[in-house]
Amino acid sequence: MRQRTSFVPDVMPHLSAGRHRNPRRGACFMEFASYLAGERWSDHPACTDRTLAALARGVNDLVSDGRRDELVEHVPRAVGLRGGDEVALVVAVRAAVTALPIASLERQRVLAAGILSLCALLERRGVPSHDLREEAHRALDEVPDAARWARTHIASIPSRRARIDGISCELVVATAVVGAARACVDDPDTHLIRMLTAAVDDVERLLRPASPATTPLEARIPAPAAL
Repeated sequence: MRQRTSFVPDVMPHLSAGRHRNPRRGACFMEFASYLAGERWSDHPACTDRTLAALARGVNDLVSDGRRDELVEHVPRAVGLRGGDEVALVVAVRAAVTALPIASLERQRVLAAGILSLCALLERRGVPSHDLREEAHRALDEVPDAARWARTHIASIPSRRARIDGISCELVVATAVVGAARACVDDPDTHLIRMLTAAVDDVERLLRPASPATTPLEARIPAPAAL
């Protein structure tokens, strides 16, 4: 089991929403990741999978100011998490599964259709994601009306048009993030934070199955003098 620590060094910068021209103006999740990776300052660095980075930016921007710094400990874990299309599929399913039970009915339908299509693709491609797919089907059982609509909708789409790609995955992620942030629940922040944390967990298991992140956070973060 992965050992986690909530320790955040005093010198760690606070995360803030939106883009920042340079570190003196603040940092979002992915900008800080670009710094840790030694890349040019950017919220679209090459060090992290595109869909996972989209999820991180969305959660960073929509989580409340009082909870955003809870994301900091996951920034080093996201650095280097890159792979093939399977990463985008896993991230999109995880985001959709987290938001599905709490999103509005309209978004539930979109998320349910995304889950069904993406899980079928994961299975066809042999991506090791059995636990996630099982979790996805349990989430669908919680929203039978949306699941029924999604199955009917998918069946009505000609196979030549039923194409899933990276852009489709990012659209599912965007729907999930907004759906969780605007859900009529007492604590949407907890769902957003759990969405990103679980997605990083899933991608680590997929790409680094034999090397869990057990190093304490403070040992994994370069001295941030440049910030």
